[in-house]
Amino acid sequence: MDRGFYLILGAQFLSALADNALFIAALALLRESAAPEWHQSMLLWSFTVSYVVLAPFAGAFADALHKGQVMMLCNGIKILGCVGMLLGAPPILAYALVGFGAAAYSPAKYGLITEYLPHEKLVAANGWLEGATVTAIIFGTVIGGALVGDRMSTRIADWGLELGHADWLSPAQFAVLFILAVYFAAAWVNLYIPRLNVQLKPFGVAPIALIREFVHCVARLWRDPQGQLSLAVTTLFWGAGATMRLVVINWAVLWLSFSLEQATRLVALVAFGTAFGAVLAGRYVPLKRAFAVLPAGVAMGVLVVAMQFVNQTWLAALLMFVVGGLAGFFVVPLNAMLQHRGHLLMGAGHSIAVQNFNENLGILVMVGAHAWLVSHFSVPAPAGAPEVVLRQFAGGVPPMTAIITGFGLLVAVAMIWITRRYRRGLRAGIMHD
Repeated sequence: MDRGFYLILGAQFLSALADNALFIAALALLRESAAPEWHQSMLLWSFTVSYVVLAPFAGAFADALHKGQVMMLCNGIKILGCVGMLLGAPPILAYALVGFGAAAYSPAKYGLITEYLPHEKLVAANGWLEGATVTAIIFGTVIGGALVGDRMSTRIADWGLELGHADWLSPAQFAVLFILAVYFAAAWVNLYIPRLNVQLKPFGVAPIALIREFVHCVARLWRDPQGQLSLAVTTLFWGAGATMRLVVINWAVLWLSFSLEQATRLVALVAFGTAFGAVLAGRYVPLKRAFAVLPAGVAMGVLVVAMQFVNQTWLAALLMFVVGGLAGFFVVPLNAMLQHRGHLLMGAGHSIAVQNFNENLGILVMVGAHAWLVSHFSVPAPAGAPEVVLRQFAGGVPPMTAIITGFGLLVAVAMIWITRRYRRGLRAGIMHD
């Protein structure tokens, strides 16, 4: 890997760091405004919906410009979302604007890797890219939690007293201001990303034609045997993974009596495990053996169900690390296979847009199901519950046992079905090992 690859990696790291820290800051803004509990799910939903709505256009846009330029423009959109939060826009709407930028950023990011490197390096590159992304999730989540935590709140209040304005900034607003600077740093790194000598595809201006082309690309990737199973796995992974981010935070508060800041550290530990698993997969799993990692997905689903039986901090930390490690180990090779097949069938930008559409449609469905469960089946927190539980779940405690069991079994059963389908394909000669 050369300097250009590491510049791409650095730009992605900073942008992902800001995205994840901003999620925690937006949660804090919702808490400061005493928003209902289900608004937390809708925060993720609003961020994700752009990936689905823009999917027919994002890939074509990424293939029509040099992808470094696209990444720069998208960082600008994310900056506007941060500014909106600072000016008092509803967090859900402002975070939706950030999601708009992220939706166009993703095809450019992955497409640039596919164009920049030979296919035999894609698994290793994806290992590095996913490792950098989940490392950004780790630090972004921890930094976000620290910026809205009690210690930072006290420090901000002290600064306000010194300035003569005790309420000059809330902790969440200060966090957004800090994150804004990180987005500017990502934009600065983007300036140095090399411009590749690739043939650009003209961006069609007729929406109907773009939608028809996108539908054709979706059907083509789902009809491809390797692409179909890879897409099914990554769709399931990201849908369940996004929802489990909320689940882990609520689980940590209810089962372990963690504060929001402490709960974000547990989420970061999952991400650390994912980074570890991603690096292992990039090092030891070649592209031709991508489907050999499917059993790791079954094991991950089983361990998710086991969350409800854990109430000790050290065991919870270990469980979260192992769950993350299994996730990173099985998703990275299949993600690389999906990119490889999509690049051969329709071009890098289009294939990543198809992937984003399916994966984020899965997120919308699962996060929407989570929001529905929380809004309809939450119960009042018991009077004798710890103060942190009463404060975090003033609007009602979500049905955590049903949510944890349901998502864990969904992952395990779906991965068993995908594994059996792959083995049938091997016997029929339509798959290769």
